Amino acid sequence: MYRFILILGLLTVLYFLLRRALREFKGQGQPERLSPGKDQMVQDPVCRVFVPRGVAVTEDIGGQTYYFCSRSCAHKFQEQLAG
Repeated sequence: MYRFILILGLLTVLYFLLRRALREFKGQGQPERLSPGKDQMVQDPVCRVFVPRGVAVTEDIGGQTYYFCSRSCAHKFQEQLAG
């Protein structure tokens, strides 16, 4: 009985090792890296809505790029930093 359980356990380990090796061989083992494209959603720091990066209003403030849903939110953010 113990031999049967041992063999079953070894076969299970072998199955998972072979499956992993086949995935890496096919190139599926590596996760795809997401590049920050125009469709990536960014959050407006003022009103907290999400907008696509390609449509967002951008402002470079203090060496950092901020994304806004509108010019009025960008203006409010600059006022908050000044005040």
